[in-house]
Order: sequence, then structure tokens, then C-alpha cells
Amino acid sequence: MQTDFKPDGYSTISPYLIVPGAQQVINFLIRVFDGVPLRRFTDDSGRIAHGEVKIADSVLMLAEAIEGWPASSAHVHVYVPNVDEVYHKALDAGGVSVQAPEKKDDPDRRCGVTDSSGTTGWIATQVE
Repeated sequence: MQTDFKPDGYSTISPYLIVPGAQQVINFLIRVFDGVPLRRFTDDSGRIAHGEVKIADSVLMLAEAIEGWPASSAHVHVYVPNVDEVYHKALDAGGVSVQAPEKKDDPDRRCGVTDSSGTTGWIATQVE
């Protein structure tokens, strides 16, 4: 089986976000989720044409919105060991609460936080 069709450590599918303020989003991901910046490519003006942040076992890819490639809102679900702790880190990093951590009708305790780009992170810990 061919194994070199993707970079080592990358999953087969990665969310790709087109956002305003790509560097701010990268900083948020690093601060809130202990993200590790990976590859980053800029254009001649220094704009992030492609950036990557690894969070645990997943890679999130993103680029700065520009004319012809407008920002679009997105929702990303992230499992973490302690949803309450990460919720507070997200608020401290400038995120806006959509939903405080709570347990509903599934096995997860979940919250929602929107970052500066308008992307909503649904952050959860399986508790059952």
C-alpha cells in the first residue's frame, strides 16, 4: 500500500477554513488548544496563503480571505480532555460564548465558542 501520498502525521481529511485574520486564528488555536503550527506559506504581501495547525491528532488548514476567496462561516467540532478548562481558555483568548459547557442528550459535555474569524468551535469531552 502506498503510504507517501500525504505528509507523515496528517489524517486523510482536514478541515480547511477561509478566514479574515488568519494569523489571529492561528494564535487562538495555539493558545486555546495547544496547537502546533506546521506549514505556512505567504504571498508577496505577507498574507497567509496557506497555514496549518496541528491539534492533537488532527491538522486544521486555513488561508486568509481575499477577493475571489471570501471568508465563509464554519463549525468545527473538537474533542478535548477537559471541556470546562478549554472553554475558559477560549474566552480568555477572546472567543465569544455560544453555549456554556453542558451535558444534553448524548454522551458528551459540550460548549460552543466563536473566534475572531466567525468560526464556531464546538468543544466537547465524552463523559459517559
